[in-house]
Amino acid sequence: MHEFSIVQSLLALIEEHAHEREAKKVTKVVLRIGVLSGVEAHLLKVAFDTFKEGTVAQEAELVIKQEKLKVFCKDCNETFEKDELNALCPKCGSLNTEIVGGEDLLLESLEMEC
Repeated sequence: MHEFSIVQSLLALIEEHAHEREAKKVTKVVLRIGVLSGVEAHLLKVAFDTFKEGTVAQEAELVIKQEKLKVFCKDCNETFEKDELNALCPKCGSLNTEIVGGEDLLLESLEMEC
């Protein structure tokens, strides 16, 4: 389960930001997870709750925002958010598209007590 290694890297990043700002603790962690990131949100939450003990984030709430697939159609010259996991343009049906969102795992924000 790669969510454990992701959380270990995330906690190291959180510790680094907290140390730079001389924070006593982190109270909230907001992540944005794309549908194509390969990360299972519920497994990430379990891993976060397991590994946060003894860290500056041990009392932190984890908020996960799911990011939909975003496709740019080169024929329509428009960008669309999609619920379906395919690259077809929902307007014209073209496959002349590019995935422009929904693949990322981003640390969006931290709330800290300094």
